[in-house]
Amino acid sequence: MTQTEEMLSELALAAAAAEGRLAAADSLEAVTAAEREVLGRRSVMAEAKKSLGGLDPDRRRDAGRAVNQVRERLEAAAGRARARLAEAARAARYESERLDLTERLNPIRRGRLHLVTQARDRLEDVFVGMGFTVVEGPEVETAWYNFEALNIPEWHPARGEFDTIFVNLGQPEEVMLRSHTSPVQIRTMEARRPPIYVVAPGRTFRADTADATHLPAFSQIEGLVVDRGITMGDLAGTIDEFVKAFFGGEVKSRLRPSYFPFTEPSAEFDISRPDGSWLELGGCGMVHPQVLSNCGIDPEEWQGFAFGFGIDRLAVMRYGLDDIRELVNNDVRFLRQF
Repeated sequence: MTQTEEMLSELALAAAAAEGRLAAADSLEAVTAAEREVLGRRSVMAEAKKSLGGLDPDRRRDAGRAVNQVRERLEAAAGRARARLAEAARAARYESERLDLTERLNPIRRGRLHLVTQARDRLEDVFVGMGFTVVEGPEVETAWYNFEALNIPEWHPARGEFDTIFVNLGQPEEVMLRSHTSPVQIRTMEARRPPIYVVAPGRTFRADTADATHLPAFSQIEGLVVDRGITMGDLAGTIDEFVKAFFGGEVKSRLRPSYFPFTEPSAEFDISRPDGSWLELGGCGMVHPQVLSNCGIDPEEWQGFAFGFGIDRLAVMRYGLDDIRELVNNDVRFLRQF
């Protein structure tokens, strides 16, 4: 082996070792050290370049080409190593600066239906399951629908400003925020012919001061049945069926005689408590013949019953609340319990 061939062999071995070190380098310092060892001033590459001067032109050209190829390979390997380390450094920086927005979203609690809305939906489901249809009406009514068609005379206390919230529209005390959902019954009987089986949930308004048992704006649900041969027995059976479906089979209901201008006879209905006492839930009765006549229904052919109660108060009873104002305070700590 000639001296030139020996030099080129050593250079190839040194270059192969350097390429391995460059491929495994984990820092820019390691890349620089590998380059210096093979390409530096005192490296095998430098010695090989010096030896080229003693060769004849033909051999110097071939040997020079071989040396340059080794240099190009090492420079390319060093470039790849630097690019790899730079990419790793960028990835590490991006990872350290990354904001994981999913961690910010996870703690957000989703909303849920209000306690009164939950009670209303459940009531509607119960009555729809019993064959009723849900109907609604406007919250601003005229005296005809809120009072007169319901057989409430002008002298009745409910028509005074101490009980009713009047609206400054039309004639004085002729337009008001409805004080009950009974106007929906009138509108239904005017628009439909019997038989009628409907429930009317909705908000109502009265000039009450808020306390533990009263709210000036609250939700009611009323039921109306008009058909042939309807009796108080049908009313009692409907209320009893509803009470069992909503509160459970162990809860009982009873009717007590009462008076309402729009029903005759009239009654209050109560439900039993676990301690043996009774709790008033709402009012009911047979639709007054005059109310049927006011809606164009012949009371000699058709009979009906009606009942109504407060949804807010029912929610208070169902969930054992001691103050109805908790339903409108909008304290999320309270509402999240339900």
